[in-house]
Amino acid sequence: MKKHLYIALVMVAAFAAALGSFLLFSPDEPRGTVNAEPAAEALPVRESSHRLTRPERSELTVVEFLDFECEACGAVYPVVEELREKYRDRVTFVARYFPMPGHRNGELAARTAEAAARQGKFEQMYGKLFTTQAQWGEAEESKEALFRGYAEQLGLDIAAFDAALKDPATAARVRADQRDGLGLGVQGTPTFFLDGERVSPGSAAEFEALIEDRLARP
Repeated sequence: MKKHLYIALVMVAAFAAALGSFLLFSPDEPRGTVNAEPAAEALPVRESSHRLTRPERSELTVVEFLDFECEACGAVYPVVEELREKYRDRVTFVARYFPMPGHRNGELAARTAEAAARQGKFEQMYGKLFTTQAQWGEAEESKEALFRGYAEQLGLDIAAFDAALKDPATAARVRADQRDGLGLGVQGTPTFFLDGERVSPGSAAEFEALIEDRLARP
């Protein structure tokens, strides 16, 4: 009985950390930073933002500011996947970059996803980076070669991928997302917005309840 209770408490604590814990943003941290100032007119979502679902009649927009190297983002990824599968015909799910300082490969991973997006493979790379996070997250060395391997696995034009990864416009696209996040008060990842309102669900059930509540509103 005690063993089962202990396991349950560990699971609850882990899930709470995944959804409710945030890494404080420290612009003084030199590694993995993106030099960005808050956007003067910050928006949760823009026309250029990456949409993971595109319902014909969207009733709600869920935006996540994320860091591919963030363990909490990796932990909540399956929850987001389940929710977007369930509500894909009603809710627009949007992923926005917010690489955190202290993550050696966070900004590189964001540029990797953006380089893949140029070839229409953002969603595939988004999934690849999260499902393999345990293999490269928290590494001290650059994982550019590994990410290049992911691009090959996804069938991308590698010459074009390499060029996009190094293109200053790709880094600028990542900074643009982060600038919006900073302007909206984002301090850590994952941070969620439902139709522009910041929310902090503490569990998968609470997240789903928030979505149901918004969808039920006239």
